[in-house]
Amino acid sequence: MSAAAPCFDDVRSAALRLQGIAHRTPVLTSTYLNQEVGAEIFFKCENLQRMGAFKFRGAYNALAQLDDAQKQAGVVTFSSGNHGQAVAMSARLLGMPATVVMPSDAPTMKIAATRGYGADVVLYDRYKDDREAITADIAQRSGALFLHPYDHADVIAGQGTAALELFDEVGPLDALLTPLGGGGLLAGSALAAHGVAPACQVFGVEPLAGNDGQQSLREGRIVTIAAPKTIADGAQTKSVGRLNFPILQKHVSEVLTATDGQLVDAMRVFASRMKLVVEPTGCLALAAVRAHRERFAGRRIGIVISGGNVDVEQMCALLAGPAVT
Repeated sequence: MSAAAPCFDDVRSAALRLQGIAHRTPVLTSTYLNQEVGAEIFFKCENLQRMGAFKFRGAYNALAQLDDAQKQAGVVTFSSGNHGQAVAMSARLLGMPATVVMPSDAPTMKIAATRGYGADVVLYDRYKDDREAITADIAQRSGALFLHPYDHADVIAGQGTAALELFDEVGPLDALLTPLGGGGLLAGSALAAHGVAPACQVFGVEPLAGNDGQQSLREGRIVTIAAPKTIADGAQTKSVGRLNFPILQKHVSEVLTATDGQLVDAMRVFASRMKLVVEPTGCLALAAVRAHRERFAGRRIGIVISGGNVDVEQMCALLAGPAVT
């Protein structure tokens, strides 16, 4: 793991490194949601990124900087799905072997896609097994580089490029919201916001069942919890990253939460009003804005849709349920 925390210049360098490799994803708006919230909302659609999530940015930014010997040795990581796919695709583009340790209950399509991009997948029980110990053992036996999914400076810097593109396209914002799991996206986005629009308030949003980030900021220390049970599988982390936390303390105004019911309702709105497929984790920011609309009314709001990798069967089952208000 990188020892030093990234800065805004690292985000700008990552943007140059990703130019022509990562998609410059579209920014969309919705008249319906603008009227509902009473705000002007800009959606950065990372669900339309390569491999379907923002995670490609951080993974490629980190792996592209390795020397030939490191690339030959390969990379190993753990992931609930999107980071694993990102590492697998980036490794394939760079000619590297990759191994991804994934929970056995991860969405089937995420496991299949990770294998499809060429990585070896090792499954574990997220509620019983130690993924870090499994990954460390693989790294020791194989000589592969361990790439942390969110607690790595180059990963954080790469994730921040999505917000950097958003500001470049729409100009200053009053508030920016991103999902919060381990904190890579939120920390990178906070660095980007502070660098180009320091007056912008930055918010993280995590599942109510897994609000370790919210607790951490309130207590001034990293709080570790048991693996939360939530449909937002990309945010089922036990704690925020060591490198991320000081950035969140310095540049993030607050961490909000959303219930699984609110995530389903946001997923339904994305599908019906904006014709977008968004995974539950990617719905966190919109769910929070809708739940706290009085706080965001009359403001220019940026929302990062983190990903769209959801099993069709799961999405249909969730959307077929009753609407949540």
